Amino acid sequence: MPQFMDVHRGMKGLTADQLMQAHRADLDIENEEGVHFEKAWADPESGTVYCLSEAPSAEAVQRIHERAGHRADEIHPVPLSV
Repeated sequence: MPQFMDVHRGMKGLTADQLMQAHRADLDIENEEGVHFEKAWADPESGTVYCLSEAPSAEAVQRIHERAGHRADEIHPVPLSV
């Protein structure tokens, strides 16, 4: 299944607890779109959050994020990894 890296901006001051809550919100409904969120990273100083997922499409990733309350600003396919 294709992988995607998405970027969220404007989350300055985000705590580890808040990141975990947002990630759990995605996990709670990810199966409804055939998405699996693998990991999330955050830089509270810049307010940037990154999420790695496997999904049938970028649109499926965005639908889950929107429903969970944190729309992605960018979604990038990850066709190669090592």
